Amino acid sequence: MPNLPSDFTLLQVVPRLDAGGVERTTLDIGRAVVQAGGRSLVASEGGRLEEALEQQGSRLVRLKAASKNPFTILSNGFRLARLAREEAVTVIHARSRAPMLSALIAGRLARVPVIATYHGVYNARSPLKRWYNGLMTRGVQVIANSAYTARHLIAEHRVNPAKVTVADRGSDLSLFDPGAVAQTRVDQVLASWGIEPGDNRARILCAARLTRWKGQTVMIEAAARLKALGRDDFLVILAGDDQGRSAYRQELEALIQARGVADRVRLAGHLTDMPAAWMACDIGAAPSIEPEAFGRTAVEPQLMARPVIASAHGAPMDTILDGETGLLAAPGDADAWAAAMARLIDLGPEGRAAMGARAADRARRLYSLDAMVEATFRVYGRVVSSSGGA
Repeated sequence: MPNLPSDFTLLQVVPRLDAGGVERTTLDIGRAVVQAGGRSLVASEGGRLEEALEQQGSRLVRLKAASKNPFTILSNGFRLARLAREEAVTVIHARSRAPMLSALIAGRLARVPVIATYHGVYNARSPLKRWYNGLMTRGVQVIANSAYTARHLIAEHRVNPAKVTVADRGSDLSLFDPGAVAQTRVDQVLASWGIEPGDNRARILCAARLTRWKGQTVMIEAAARLKALGRDDFLVILAGDDQGRSAYRQELEALIQARGVADRVRLAGHLTDMPAAWMACDIGAAPSIEPEAFGRTAVEPQLMARPVIASAHGAPMDTILDGETGLLAAPGDADAWAAAMARLIDLGPEGRAAMGARAADRARRLYSLDAMVEATFRVYGRVVSSSGGA
């Protein structure tokens, strides 16, 4: 692990601290900075993860960082500049577009280098939107959260590849370790899903916030296809927070009833113990209908020795070896998804265990938290060195 520059203070800027890959990465990097002897500040509106953030040693600075109002963005820039000067911030690290604009303003005013992590592959249907997306590349360095994201931003924004570093989203291998999950934790998850002891149906877990592009409707339609074939050997769990999207949740509930799969599909709400949740399932599913920039829910089940089915686009094309560590299925194609689900169900416990073992071996080599932190710290070191601060 590379050392941090001396007297290092990191200021990360992120819209909210609820749940998701961006938020988890913010916490992970903040904790690593503190453990390495640095100081970690996070400017954000806060959320359910703020207590965990502060327990790990980072300090939360409340800021209306999710706002896209131009006046708020400008005001945020001035506030961040003042904070950077008062706290002797070494690097400002932005993790979303509106916060990046505020960060660029702050960096210019406080003379602090700014970098960004490009966490998502954003749509760009107009020159203005392309300019807005391109803000993420305006810092002195840009981190891509996957090789897929790096290829996209280099092509989309004509960024010099030398300016781009890939830091694959990493997971804490001490947490995502099948041997570290007690059976009591698994039993608690199963009970929360309403699964009775002795229910031996293959459990397929799709863990994603309830938003349309995550593809929950594809899972419901695929379940209907399998039920129409007379299959009763599976159960689909759709777990995730609706984050206020109650209309979409109601739509999913209505679709489950309309397709007659209430006995095959369950909405499970927000999950807090993801390692135990993956252990409680037999198959992971990541059915996003738009490309995932990384897609941790295609990697986490592999870490827990579970084969996974994911949409055949975006980062899962790199993180899954089709037919070896999991399966790739055509995005949005319920028939293709039903076929992939049937294939893994029919492998049986021993066949799935063999595929899961291959998945775990590869994922643990490539997608660890240590590897992500190391790549990120190297960027911090280069930035400080080139700015004359080290």
